[in-house]
This record gives sequence, C-alpha cells and structure tokens, in this order.
Amino acid sequence: MRLFLHQVRAEQLLYWRSRESAFFTFVMPILFFLLLGSVYGSDRIQGVKGSHYLLAGMIGYGAVATAFAGLTITLVIRRESGVLKRIRATPLPPTTYVAAVLASTLVVFAVEAIALIAIGRALFGIALPGRVGSLILIVVLGTGSFAALGLALTTAVRSAEGSSAVVNAIFLPMAFISGSFFSPHSFPSFLRAIADVLPLTYFIRIVRDVMLYHHQIWTHPGWVAAVAAWGAVGVLVAARGFRWEPRET
Repeated sequence: MRLFLHQVRAEQLLYWRSRESAFFTFVMPILFFLLLGSVYGSDRIQGVKGSHYLLAGMIGYGAVATAFAGLTITLVIRRESGVLKRIRATPLPPTTYVAAVLASTLVVFAVEAIALIAIGRALFGIALPGRVGSLILIVVLGTGSFAALGLALTTAVRSAEGSSAVVNAIFLPMAFISGSFFSPHSFPSFLRAIADVLPLTYFIRIVRDVMLYHHQIWTHPGWVAAVAAWGAVGVLVAARGFRWEPRET
C-alpha cells in the first residue's frame, strides 16, 4: 500500500507539471463548458435549459479526454521512451504501477467533474446532483471503462509521434457523435446508429439521467451494462497485448 500511495503521488506530480497534458485533458472541457454554455445555455433542449443539458456532455468529454485520450498518449510516450521498460526492472510491481496510474487518472477526473458541477451551479444555476452516490458510481465506472479502452488502444499505436493522431482520430469524432456538445437527436440517422454503439453515449445518458432527473444509476441497467461491456473488452485486449518495451527501436 505504501508503494501504491507513493506512486499515486508521483503520478499526480507528473500530471500537473505537464502543462500541455493538464490543459488538454483538464482545462479544455471546462473552457468548452464556459463557451458553449454562454452561447446556447439559455436555449431549451428536450425540455431543459441548454446549459443544464450541456453539463453532462462536458463531464463525458472530460472522462474520455482524461481516462482515454490522455492516458493512451502518456503510456505510449513512456513506453517508446523506455520509461515503462525501466519501471518494469525496478522493485515496483507492475500491477501496483498500473493501479497507481489508474487511481491518479480517477483523481484527476473526479476533481474535474467537481469543478464542472461547481461552475454549472455558480454561473448557470444548475442544481447540485441529488443522487450523489449514483453519480460517484458512474464516474468510477466510466473512468475505469475508458481507461481500460485507453490501455487497449496502446497496443495498436506503434510510435510516440503517431499517438496524438491516432487518439484524436478516435476521441474527437466519438465525443461529437455521442452528444458531448449537442443533442444527438438532431443528427442524421446513420450518425445516431453509430452513437448507439459508443460507450460515451451511454455514459453521458446516465450522467444526464442522474443529474437532471435525479434517477439512480440502476434505473437503466442496459446503459450501465453497455459502459461496463466496453470496459471489459478493453481489459481483455490490454491483458493480451499491453507492452512494456518500445515497439520501435
């Protein structure tokens, strides 16, 4: 446990010292929320104010930015620069290292979600979530599932230079199609069909259901199962293909 906590603290220091990573994964969702909330926050979307509707989307965007995109890029860079190989040779158990990285990712996203909710309350009059326990559960589930998918994606990225391009090619369209920025109900049918298989779609739906309608996380078990199933796929792929040594020498 002491090694785990020490590594979590180290990961936190590394994250916040990397200004580019912190801006991309932590600050950007907050900026998007402020900008888009100011533009159409007073509009009505499915019977609720646009700013209220947008908050769940920005929490979802923050989840994939932090736990999927940011984690994938960080681990690929560490792998290709030889950092993971050197860590593997230290007394720190590999499972402890991975657990610490995931725990640090959860801490970052939890702080980000709290910041988004606080901004929503202060600037847009959004009520605080009534089902805090359900919100915590979906935050943990979503972070774990997207992190597992991020670990899985590292198996397909061959170089540090190409990591950003590969991740953004998946991450940004997924965020758009899943409804992070707009209501997907106005999308063409083929985009809605794609959205119906994406884990972010169901994560945003659950968060919105919990925050706007004060439902419990288990109100829609199919949505929870979809997020968990994608996470399970990520775990299986990562377990079979995650590498500690550089792929390009």
